[in-house]
Amino acid sequence: MDLLDLIDTVQSVADGVLFGATYALLGIGFTLIFGVMHKINLAYAAASIGAAYASLLVLAGVKAPPFLFFLMAAGCGGIIGWMVYFVGFRFIPLANPLATLMSTVGLLLLIDEIIVHTTAGVPLSYPALFSDVIIRAGPFNLRGDLMFVFALCCLCMVLLLLLIYRTRLGLGTRAVSQQPVAAELCGISITAVNGLTFVITGVLGGIAGAMIGAAIGMLSPLLSLPLTVKGLIVTVIGGLGSIPRAIIAGLLVGGLENLIQFLRGVSERDLYIMLLLFAFLVFRPRGLFAPSAGRD
Repeated sequence: MDLLDLIDTVQSVADGVLFGATYALLGIGFTLIFGVMHKINLAYAAASIGAAYASLLVLAGVKAPPFLFFLMAAGCGGIIGWMVYFVGFRFIPLANPLATLMSTVGLLLLIDEIIVHTTAGVPLSYPALFSDVIIRAGPFNLRGDLMFVFALCCLCMVLLLLLIYRTRLGLGTRAVSQQPVAAELCGISITAVNGLTFVITGVLGGIAGAMIGAAIGMLSPLLSLPLTVKGLIVTVIGGLGSIPRAIIAGLLVGGLENLIQFLRGVSERDLYIMLLLFAFLVFRPRGLFAPSAGRD
């Protein structure tokens, strides 16, 4: 490998890590719901893309700055997140894991169908900030839009961690996650905590959907399924319940995905990412990405 190939390889990994922040946000959403309710919400990525689409529809024909689309996507994501909880979890026996799992599968398909029928299945362009900015760092070029996506995702992660570890709401969420019966005896409403968890993760998902649309320049209904898989991969590698590890796993998956795409092409990219998931499922490595007990 000559110097130019090495530079291109490092460049692809850097771009992937920057984009991987969006995977980290999706992984955090899966992780937070699993940590609180011990359930998998398979409709989460579809709801995130749906929130980004909703921001386009709400602001259609309005000459709004791009950041307003991101704020609108966050608001729509919170509303969709609560609706997913209300329809898919609120009145379904939580003791039956298959019932809630299948309800989220149905919601995933429903959200995708709504998007397809609303947009006729045509991909829509999504506005991006700093798309014409290129930052030079020695021999490397950093895209301004990816840097913005990475910075905004990092800000969301920091705010979420502060919410969880520095507020009464976060204390209640962690109490329900670890000892739901004791939390209820202390006067904490499990239903309210679960609903707020879906709203919070919905807001994060809406931002993630908007960031993905901005980074690749468009939204498509075909994004829901691969993003669901990537979010689950990040959650599994991160240890099922650990937010800090989900962040690390999201950046890892983003960098590795872009590296594989550079070396082997886009047709083999998802294959190797799935092999990575199978390796973690089979060998269950201990250490940094070991399964979490849900306390961090």
